[in-house]
Amino acid sequence: MNDAPENHLPPAGALLRRARAASEAELADVPWLAHLDDRDRQLAASRIQVVQTEPGDLVCRIGKAPTYWFGVIDGLLKMSNDSSAGTPITFAGLPPGAWFGEGTLLKREPYRYNVQALRRSTVAGLDIETFHWLLDNSIAFNRFVMRQLNERLGQFIAAREIDRMNDPDARVARSLAALFHPVLYPGVGHLLRITQQELGALVGLSRQRVNEALHVLQDLGLIRIEYGGLRVLDLQGLQRQVVRGLQE
Repeated sequence: MNDAPENHLPPAGALLRRARAASEAELADVPWLAHLDDRDRQLAASRIQVVQTEPGDLVCRIGKAPTYWFGVIDGLLKMSNDSSAGTPITFAGLPPGAWFGEGTLLKREPYRYNVQALRRSTVAGLDIETFHWLLDNSIAFNRFVMRQLNERLGQFIAAREIDRMNDPDARVARSLAALFHPVLYPGVGHLLRITQQELGALVGLSRQRVNEALHVLQDLGLIRIEYGGLRVLDLQGLQRQVVRGLQE
């Protein structure tokens, strides 16, 4: 096994200047740490930084070189290609438990998307050198990253298909099904804390149209609208609703 990488972090940007070490409670919400052996887990935990983001803050910016692998401890982020170069496309909403950007770190290439906070959020980051060291030395970490890449690929393909649809109900169903993904977003469980305005920002619809779609899905027995969030009652049924929308 190679020696642990030295902790030479890249120069701090606006967010990194506010970063701090993760607390024990925050580390407990990092899903992949539990898969590592004791030595690797202690190393990774010592390198994880945490920052509080405000609505509108950019965690990742198109064209910037990657320096950290990011994860959501609390809050909600949006991954999109929002730029003046073309039609904006939202690739994914990123709720608690989401870790993202591993493909960009693997290739060490500039970001091809923005990741922006939709609300005040707690975001964790593992520096790129420790990320690559774990890839070189930890089979468990490799398995986690490979599974992430595989699941994310399927999610992006579905997102591209839905963006071509004109059925708002199916688009909302697809976004919800993605946000409740048990592998990519294990921190969500069955209850997602999200407002209709935030969901509208992810789907590209008005709050009023999102409200109509949510009531359609609730009437079908797929979700329940609760104070401050949404509870999924039938995830498989929600996924079938997306497929049905694609076939029509």
